[in-house]
Amino acid sequence: MFFDDLGEPVPLTGTPSRVVSLVPSLTEAVETSAPGLIVGATEYCTHPLTLDVPRVGGSKYPTVDAVLDLRPGLVIANSEENRPEDVERLRADGVAVWVTRAAETVPVGLASIRRLLTQGLGLSEPDWLPAAEDAWHDVVPVRATAVIPVWRKPWIVVGRDTFAGDVLLRLGVANAYANHADRYPRPTLAELNAMPAELAVLPDEPYEFTPTDGPEAFPDKRSVLVNGRYLTWCGPSLVAARESLGAAISEVC
Repeated sequence: MFFDDLGEPVPLTGTPSRVVSLVPSLTEAVETSAPGLIVGATEYCTHPLTLDVPRVGGSKYPTVDAVLDLRPGLVIANSEENRPEDVERLRADGVAVWVTRAAETVPVGLASIRRLLTQGLGLSEPDWLPAAEDAWHDVVPVRATAVIPVWRKPWIVVGRDTFAGDVLLRLGVANAYANHADRYPRPTLAELNAMPAELAVLPDEPYEFTPTDGPEAFPDKRSVLVNGRYLTWCGPSLVAARESLGAAISEVC
């Protein structure tokens, strides 16, 4: 018997051959590691670009009946991205569900994926996984502090114990909201601009910040537009993420 990241039993009767993923980053991780294993995914599962499977709605509101119609041997979900009621309904219908936790750091996230791939799915360790661990092993000294919005109307920013916050910290950028009580605070724009931070790091997902939509809100900070997938996805994209994010930050620091 296997147990997921939340300690819940995952009653697998063998190695799953049909997997439905409700998490974009896990979709990329599994499909890159074992092409063809994913038989269904959400509308937001955009990678790998070659992925061509039925879509089962969004991460927050998947169409559970569509998931069941695909007869998955395993559904993979995440404690932060997916609703407990959807997970419980799938389990009530006899489907094995593996829920990953919302990782606070890069090492925690990669360890979670390693366990899912090698234990839950019975795969050999993919080459990209140790490459990602090597790429993100080092933590450089802090050279700037940033506010990190992930949404506007209302403004939502990265707070404490988040994967994105750890990614930036390893690149020498401290999160101005790292000690906030919430993981995703909702400050006013006035509060954001008053924060003692030199940078505003603006990803292109989940909200698509652009050169004309975002930087104008922070006239006294240096804006850094970054690839949101590189900032928030734990998976194969981490292999290239450090160079991309580091270059974007170095342009303004």
